[in-house]
Amino acid sequence: MADCLFCQIAQKKVPSEIIYEDEEIIAFNDIKPKAPIHILVIPKKHIEKLQDIEDNDKELLGKILLVIKKIAKEKNIEKAYKVQINCGQDAGQLVPHLHFHLLGGFKTPKGDL
Repeated sequence: MADCLFCQIAQKKVPSEIIYEDEEIIAFNDIKPKAPIHILVIPKKHIEKLQDIEDNDKELLGKILLVIKKIAKEKNIEKAYKVQINCGQDAGQLVPHLHFHLLGGFKTPKGDL
């Protein structure tokens, strides 16, 4: 979609700090991080939200999860991180393009577990 911010990032029309890229997926730092490490992982294919995935997207979604695992290892957060998907505007999805938030680098004080 021409007016989709994340499609524009994937097409390099909007600058971003790219962490990972292949032919189907791109990952970049969130511009308003909610964690010490906050990376958005998106399919280059425009899918508006999780509710819009189709059977033929199974392989792509599995690949995204493997990319998230790889990035977590590269960022040294593989032992503890969050993956979040906001599904629709009322759930906090601000950009209508399916994206996975990889959040990590949290430090939990001892005794707060």
